[in-house]
Amino acid sequence: MRELEFAKRITVKAGDFIRKHQSGPRDIRYKDGPSNLVTDMDHASEEMIVSALRREFPDHAVVAEERGAKGDSPFKWYIDPVDGTTNYAHGFPVYGVTMALEVRGRLEVGVTYAPALGELFWARRGGGAFRNGRRIRVSRVAKVEEALLCTGFPYKVEYRKHNLKYFTKFLMQAQAIRRAGAASLDLAWTACGIFDGFWEMRLGPWDMAAGVVILEEAGARVTDFSGGPATLEGGQCLGANPRLHRQMLAVMKSVRIY
Repeated sequence: MRELEFAKRITVKAGDFIRKHQSGPRDIRYKDGPSNLVTDMDHASEEMIVSALRREFPDHAVVAEERGAKGDSPFKWYIDPVDGTTNYAHGFPVYGVTMALEVRGRLEVGVTYAPALGELFWARRGGGAFRNGRRIRVSRVAKVEEALLCTGFPYKVEYRKHNLKYFTKFLMQAQAIRRAGAASLDLAWTACGIFDGFWEMRLGPWDMAAGVVILEEAGARVTDFSGGPATLEGGQCLGANPRLHRQMLAVMKSVRIY
């Protein structure tokens, strides 16, 4: 598929670019409060990807984290030029470049690249999910108490307390929980069985688009917190193998948020 090969090529190019420049001086700014960083590399990586998209697919629409939505087309790309910007700015190697293609409202292609770790994940709807060329599947862990889970917290403080309730509930039941700070990689690592289950709220569409395709093609059930479709507009994502997903969903439904 031409779009998949393009996405793999440009995410690796952009990822290697930001990794090469990570140790240099950074222009760091803040958006929506002091917890949400944006660096000059976010903008440079996004410009590289969008410029390549305009050359390769000039009629496609683009939704990018830093510049918003551009264009009107049944073919729409979602781009996060540096997912895990806070990690990147601090030299923590868990960050990535991620992009996905939606065709007529359905996610068809997802690619996520972790340049500091040398891991490239991709999936095409109906074609399976892969990590560095090898097919991947979700884990078979079927019980919450045996599961290594992962999550993330919103940048806005007022929303963190909501996820803290889910976190506390799972912390008392699961084997362990990790919070690495890059949703696209959490989703990809759940797809290949490193993590057994993932949940997060208030995600941007660029955070989760590629990961949803990769996770579903790896055999996961992916929903929102009520068990309905995990829409890009809704920003909620719960993903795991079907048996573990049922247990995680039951735990989430037992939590009173408001």
